[in-house]
Amino acid sequence: MASSFLSIKQGVTEAIEFSKGKPDKAVVHEFGPLDVKKVRAKVGMSQNEFASAFGISVSTLRHWERGDRTPQGPALVLLNVVAKEPETVLRALAS
Repeated sequence: MASSFLSIKQGVTEAIEFSKGKPDKAVVHEFGPLDVKKVRAKVGMSQNEFASAFGISVSTLRHWERGDRTPQGPALVLLNVVAKEPETVLRALAS
């Protein structure tokens, strides 16, 4: 319990420091542009299969693949994880 508290306290402290413009103590994850079509091809799924597996509408997936739109927020994070560890994500979602 004490270990959990210290971890949460550290996270809150880092968030406060970051919000004050002191990012040196915070771990910041930034994700750059992503080729969604390449990610889908790596997984070996059709657009319909990929969209269904990851909770994305087929329409949104098509827009991303054409470059009309770019994934943002949680979708961008998910796609980056899928790009790096597709088997792990699929296994986790299958449970």
